[in-house]
Amino acid sequence: MSKPKLQIALDHNDLEHALADIMKVGEIVDIIEVGTILCLQEGHKAISCIRSMFPEKTVVADTKCADAGGTVAKNVADAGADFMTVICCATIPTMQAAQKEVKELQVELYGDWTYEQAAAWREIGIKQAIYHQSRDALLSGETWGEKDLSKVQKLIEMGFNVSVTGGLDVDTLKLFEGMPVYTFITGRGITAAPDPVKAAQDFKDEITRIWGQ
Repeated sequence: MSKPKLQIALDHNDLEHALADIMKVGEIVDIIEVGTILCLQEGHKAISCIRSMFPEKTVVADTKCADAGGTVAKNVADAGADFMTVICCATIPTMQAAQKEVKELQVELYGDWTYEQAAAWREIGIKQAIYHQSRDALLSGETWGEKDLSKVQKLIEMGFNVSVTGGLDVDTLKLFEGMPVYTFITGRGITAAPDPVKAAQDFKDEITRIWGQ
């Protein structure tokens, strides 16, 4: 079983604060995500800056694209992104158009989606899915539980590389022990921590403790 990767989500409103945060922890994390709001605010500049600063890291453009997949994907790929996200309600043609332009496409599982849809994504060659714990559920006091783990496991069994995100902290990781999670994604779990460097390293150390070297 391969060791999960750690991805930081730069969910910032402006490039200046995003760059300040990623300079602290960019060498610790495995994947750097230019978050949706940052994509909307700074777009090409944000992606190209991150790419030039960390040429060896995987860079994700979290566009949550729903239409014009080929155009959006080409734009982010030209800026330096390796992966791009599409929202699960996007049409198959939109996803296929985007696939042609980026190294890998990730489907973001928000709202209502079905395993039948997931099977269609696999049929066109999509390998990555991102499972979110509901933000509303988190705000209402719910935590990661068996219903989430069973959905993640089902997607893994369907052949997806599954990343998980949504209110993750270091203690959450042990819930996934024994599961081949592809990536753990966190934003404020690192950037809002009193010591972001320590927070990022704590995530990495716990991943290593559970999944090995």
